[in-house]
Amino acid sequence: MKMRIEIISRANRLVRCSLLFYLLTFLLLSLQAQPKREFRGAWIQAVNGQWVGMSTQQMQQTLRYQLNALQQMGANAIIFQVRPECDALYQSNIEPWSRFLTGQQGKAPNPYWDPLQWMIDECHARGMELHAWINPYRAKTKTTNVLSTTHISQTHPERVFPYDGLLVLNPGLQENRDYICSVVADIVKRYDVDGIHYDDYFYPYPAAGQTINDDAAYRANPNGISDRGDWRRHQVNLFVKQLYETVHDLKPWVKVGVSPFGIYRNKKNDPNGSQTNGLQNYDDLYADILLWVNNGWVDYNVPQIYWEIGNRAADYNELIHWWNRHASKRPLFIGEDIERTAKFNQQDRKMALYAECPNVEGTVLWYAKAAVDNVGGYATQLKQRYWRRQALQPLMPFITKTSPKKPRKVKAIWMSDDEQVLCWTPPRGSGWKREAVKYVVYRFLQGERVDIDNPQRIVAVTDDTFYRLPLGDGSQRYVYVVTALNRIHNESKPVKVKVRI
Repeated sequence: MKMRIEIISRANRLVRCSLLFYLLTFLLLSLQAQPKREFRGAWIQAVNGQWVGMSTQQMQQTLRYQLNALQQMGANAIIFQVRPECDALYQSNIEPWSRFLTGQQGKAPNPYWDPLQWMIDECHARGMELHAWINPYRAKTKTTNVLSTTHISQTHPERVFPYDGLLVLNPGLQENRDYICSVVADIVKRYDVDGIHYDDYFYPYPAAGQTINDDAAYRANPNGISDRGDWRRHQVNLFVKQLYETVHDLKPWVKVGVSPFGIYRNKKNDPNGSQTNGLQNYDDLYADILLWVNNGWVDYNVPQIYWEIGNRAADYNELIHWWNRHASKRPLFIGEDIERTAKFNQQDRKMALYAECPNVEGTVLWYAKAAVDNVGGYATQLKQRYWRRQALQPLMPFITKTSPKKPRKVKAIWMSDDEQVLCWTPPRGSGWKREAVKYVVYRFLQGERVDIDNPQRIVAVTDDTFYRLPLGDGSQRYVYVVTALNRIHNESKPVKVKVRI
């Protein structure tokens, strides 16, 4: 009997050890699998009215808290809503101040501040990109009742149409396309944004009993197109192309991104569509996302796949693989609903699907506050596992393949008896393609193969020209490597230096 108990106990220990081994192996693989380049974004929206009634100080405090938390969990990009309804969360001479900032459209914040400029400064100080998020056509949300006298719907009422409580800039009018592009050009010229981002609101989402009033625009300029749906898609295509060219003519490094509704077309309407049964970008919103991707009219694409794995109408598993197969000509990021993912306890399963899809190069979290609140432990998992190590931005060789030259005069210097600093001089080079704006510092054990494609060896991504080395007893030898990055994170050749710590 005693021997039997010992055998069972030994077997149980073996089982526990095996389970522990497989758990540790899984965790190790999950850390090793983290890519060196990945877009890790979060949407910070204004349209929910989260800041109305807050003072300038309270809003800044709230945003600073969110940015700190997002930085700690590994985010490297913020998509900040600055134009919810032909208004502005920044100083504009074209459109009125947003009521989502001050409670009254056209009223400037007091004490005065510029949220867009403030967010750019705060994000860049944390090593994060800032993408300015606009809603192109929406001129009034359902909850807005009073509009400024300077609002486009008041100065040019003939250029908007009502729809289900909204006001919408008519996409069929060239003057509206020019107007939106003038707003975007103003942002790009005056602010150091890293991207311009627009979302899924093109022609309005269908509502029962509602009609899009664009007969006059169609009759005035049918473009030789007999089908109204094709004509509407053509109007949106013209805008998307014009917006892209507007941005890149001014600043080629500013990325243009779109976050469409998660279904392009259902298979019952298109043999190339997804096995889904829901609203469609192409048919219902008149947005031909794949045309924009394939023609290079966007720099990245973030379909909003907000459903759970196994959803009967729109299965996440089906949709992430569909976008991976059909939208690979531009970087593909996934719009991820934190609350729904947490509700169904699917974070790990969804991350496994990312690994199955080689064209998926990042995530944008809907929404920032849910991440900061750590709903379902989502942020903890990011911080401890999936976003544990810093990541550079995905490559965009269609913008430029040029990299800065390597840093100069890389050396370790003792600043005092207890402070050793790795220092370097910026590389020579003029123009945004050659100018170094950040540096990557890697660390390898002496004798280890130097491989800068290994993200586990990154110890810092910084805009400083120095890195404080950890203290030791002088017995350990390392090889430190420094590279330079330009505005879109193209990386220079490495420079190595041996250091004793």
